[in-house]
Amino acid sequence: MRFQTPLVPGRLIKRYKRFLADVQLEDGRVVTAHCANPGAMIGLKNPGLRVWLEPNDDPKKKLKFGWKVAQLDGGAWVGIDTSVPNKVIKEALHAKQIAELSAYDTILPEQKYGANSRVDFLLREYGLHDAYVEVKNVHLCRQDDWAEFPDTVTARGLKHLGVLGDMAEAGHRAVLIYCVQHTGCGRFRLAHDLDPAYAAACVHAKVRGVEMLCYTCDVSITEITLRGALPLGSSAA
Repeated sequence: MRFQTPLVPGRLIKRYKRFLADVQLEDGRVVTAHCANPGAMIGLKNPGLRVWLEPNDDPKKKLKFGWKVAQLDGGAWVGIDTSVPNKVIKEALHAKQIAELSAYDTILPEQKYGANSRVDFLLREYGLHDAYVEVKNVHLCRQDDWAEFPDTVTARGLKHLGVLGDMAEAGHRAVLIYCVQHTGCGRFRLAHDLDPAYAAACVHAKVRGVEMLCYTCDVSITEITLRGALPLGSSAA
């Protein structure tokens, strides 16, 4: 997924009210950017962090910048926008980059399923079971090269596990893809300490037949693209 306009560099002043971030640009201006990330953003909101913003000239948008990328002191690149993984996975599905789902040619985004939910992707192919695919953004990294999810309690994620389990028990494929927007990560595990209920629900979902995959991304100031699969730790496998 390529960014539509060149990103503008700056330094983070603070992230606040969940969806706002004050940033000092290289020309000295201080601007408020939209932070499309409702999570805790552990380790990604320290003052002085190098960040890149995407400018926009949409008159309907009050904020003229969106926070897209950060670079950590150790050199790792991190995608901030939680809507990006769905775009990356959509491109990857069409390009047959996800081996476990490469047999499907029909890719339908945002389809109704369950009682009152929408699945990120519904995949269909003659002779195969329909595949219901949910995508989760991952960029928490607290220790070594472990990517972790979630970074805070996720009632929405818990709900998705239940509905995916229902789909699996109904005879469909139910697939959860953890999409890692952090170039410093080489493996994945669940953050039991941050949301023990979600971790327990993952175990139950696997028993019900839900498949769990993890793929990581290449992140830069020009694009974010799928790189390849990551191994799942014993807590998620």
